[in-house]
Amino acid sequence: MNIWRKIITFVLIFIGIYKLPLGNARIQSALLESVYMLQDYAQNHVILCLIPAFFIAGAISNFISQGEVLKYFGSDAKKWISYTVASISGTVLAVCSCTVLPLFTGIYKKGAGIGPAVAFLYSGPAINILAIILTARVIGWQMGVARAVGAIVFSVVIGLIMAKIYKNEDKERKNQSSTTHFKIKEDRSGKQNLLFFLSLISFLIFANWGKPAEAKGFFIAIYQIKWIIAGVSFIAAFYATFRWFDKDERIQWFEATWDFAQQILPLLFFGVLIAGFMMGRPGLDQGLIPSEFISFLVGGNSIFSNLFASIAGAFMYFATLTEIPIVEGLIGLGMGKGPALALLLAGPALSLPNMLVIKSVLGLQKTFVFVGLVVFFATVSGMVYGYFV
Repeated sequence: MNIWRKIITFVLIFIGIYKLPLGNARIQSALLESVYMLQDYAQNHVILCLIPAFFIAGAISNFISQGEVLKYFGSDAKKWISYTVASISGTVLAVCSCTVLPLFTGIYKKGAGIGPAVAFLYSGPAINILAIILTARVIGWQMGVARAVGAIVFSVVIGLIMAKIYKNEDKERKNQSSTTHFKIKEDRSGKQNLLFFLSLISFLIFANWGKPAEAKGFFIAIYQIKWIIAGVSFIAAFYATFRWFDKDERIQWFEATWDFAQQILPLLFFGVLIAGFMMGRPGLDQGLIPSEFISFLVGGNSIFSNLFASIAGAFMYFATLTEIPIVEGLIGLGMGKGPALALLLAGPALSLPNMLVIKSVLGLQKTFVFVGLVVFFATVSGMVYGYFV
């Protein structure tokens, strides 16, 4: 069956390339745009976002015991603890829908229940506190509050639904999962492990701290010293790596990190190419689907406009904070407030590259259910918000 699936895939790809109308100006623009988008992704999101995230995921795999993961994220953990931690994680991490994937994969493979893991997967890119504040300032405080409340509530509700649907599979996975394949050294304290992970996470956060729109306030103050904080964090992580971990531990950490990179990067790059070809880079009208076409379909507050905004947002790729000026521009072109919220709730948390990687971790059915739940709740929220606002 797998052989025939591969044969059919190769045949379809061959037919698509063979019949591709390269003489069409729109096709040419879309092809070039896909390469530009991949280049932009490589320049802005790999070195400082994905690579640190891969190392954190590898560290989770090697240096956190399975018992600790199960204590806070396991299917038998107290729900108020696991879902609270998972749902508010995005306020700290400030990562995009792709950068969160190695972290999600790490905790899920370590034994986290599918409910808390999915709540973390959604909340990581959806509840960025800087994005919430900028949304309130740029688009309006009502939109900022609605986005914050919707993202937090949805992460918990979607996680609980996934946990309910796949309860039996979670129990089987728990019984079949092995203990951690590397035993934590007894002479390294819990405080040392905590400081090690805090230094890694701190580097990820501050190295990617975006410049706020306003030239004053707390966030711009942090932005001005972000490289100092990131540098100190890097030095601390470097020191801890060679002071508190032996050679074998470092080798196993690197191998785990490389395993995550091999699994995730090819799917991400392929997904970015397809997203760039179909919709182009955010803010430009050079993809296969014209931006005017999208803005025409998301006017008003109908079921269709909210559903279309949710689906379009789910497949588009948004780097952290880029969704705000894009939605602002679409509102200027006639986008309704309801569809705007629907896009903000579905878009940052999902993307085509993101879905391809989730499928490789959870499988097609779970991925379809997760994406469907995000689109459904984003659509409903958009309709309710559009009705009242």
